[in-house]
Amino acid sequence: MEKLAQQKRHSAGKRLIGTIDRKDLFLKIISLCLGTLLWYFVVGEDQVDMHIQVPIEVLNLPENLVISNQYKKQLDVTVRGPRSIIQDLKNRNISRPVDLSAAAPGAIVIKNTKESIPLPQGISVQQLQPANITLAIDRLIQKAIPIHPVTEGKVSRGYHLKSITLDPDKIIVSGPQTILTPALSLKTFVININNLNHSITLPVHINLSPAFVDLIGETVVVAKIEVMEKLVTKKISKIPVNVKDLKEGTKSVKLKPHSVTVVAEIAENLVRETPVPAMLFRAYVVAKDIKKPQDVDVVVDTVSVPGHEPITIKSYKPKKVRIIPLNKQKKKKTDKDKGKQG
Repeated sequence: MEKLAQQKRHSAGKRLIGTIDRKDLFLKIISLCLGTLLWYFVVGEDQVDMHIQVPIEVLNLPENLVISNQYKKQLDVTVRGPRSIIQDLKNRNISRPVDLSAAAPGAIVIKNTKESIPLPQGISVQQLQPANITLAIDRLIQKAIPIHPVTEGKVSRGYHLKSITLDPDKIIVSGPQTILTPALSLKTFVININNLNHSITLPVHINLSPAFVDLIGETVVVAKIEVMEKLVTKKISKIPVNVKDLKEGTKSVKLKPHSVTVVAEIAENLVRETPVPAMLFRAYVVAKDIKKPQDVDVVVDTVSVPGHEPITIKSYKPKKVRIIPLNKQKKKKTDKDKGKQG
């Protein structure tokens, strides 16, 4: 009886082992099919080459440092792989990461290898250029640099360049210490003022070196150019003195002297254009309430001429003139006077 039971247990164990072996075999067959299918997609699919440009991605550069040199910011890479994966590369943001967390001022050579580019599985790098990139690491500083205008030509005859002001007249730049420290000032491109005869305001580009263009780009300032007429000091004589507010009943007055001499600052062009310079001034006295000869103040004004700078009187003389009323009437002769005369 016991022997029969052992035989049954032995028979059941064989059936169990057979069942496990069959499951194992089934899993192996499935794995083989999947592997074959994967091989077909990865290896068996058409292999194609493609040229791509992989940007260099700088990571973890310390805030007080900066890359001061020009370097190739993209790698030219030829890759090979299954057509479907290769075509999918266009939709991926693949870059070549460069970790600069341990960087210090100086030159760093970055070696580019096939393993330095993270590509999908099944894609291999066939060619890569450049193999090395040199980065110049410099300290990052900030500096205010003044800007100076540069001009050529001469303003019109009779004018002078009073001033040129720039807005802004300085620019604050952040960049590599080796570039900014030697830069004492910046200059504009040439501003042509030839034959200029009026003040103008215009935009002007700053003349920048390639290194500065990389730092701040093309930069424009506003130039305010002030042009003024040249002023000359002239002595003008024989300016007639007129009489104002003559007292009623006074026929006329006599002035001694009857003209003044003025020293004034006048625009050179105005002097050249005026045939009689005395016409540029008005001199007068006020004769109100003048009953007897006396000295009165002379007032001298200038004439405003459009298009020219105002005239400035420096001095004039005499400051006073003597005014003599001529208002005495001859007495009518009486009969008595006539008799005396007879």
